[in-house]
Amino acid sequence: MHYNELTDEERYVIEQKGTERPFSGKYNDFKEEGTFHCKKCGAALYESSSKFNSGCGWPSFDDDLGTVQRVPDQDGRRTEIVCASCGGHLGHVFEGERLTSKNTRHCVNSLSINFKAKK
Repeated sequence: MHYNELTDEERYVIEQKGTERPFSGKYNDFKEEGTFHCKKCGAALYESSSKFNSGCGWPSFDDDLGTVQRVPDQDGRRTEIVCASCGGHLGHVFEGERLTSKNTRHCVNSLSINFKAKK
């Protein structure tokens, strides 16, 4: 499998399960139409139609494309989300907040994803 080259900051978030500072990511207030992909391997993860403003400081999605895997977080309280293709850390998923009708919030680091505009 081919992996994209990552910066030190991207490697920290994606490979070492780090977190970017809230409200610092380029996709937090982003509103274009298209698809978000894993920055490490390029797998499609989210459609822009599932993105919503949760106010949490990170891009939020209430649905994925079936390419996001949930795993218990090391802290024992949260559920981590990773790219099902390469295992790259995306962020965490939260349920029961009632922010959307799907009642799910994928809280994703901007550094973990790339955007491809709809043609």
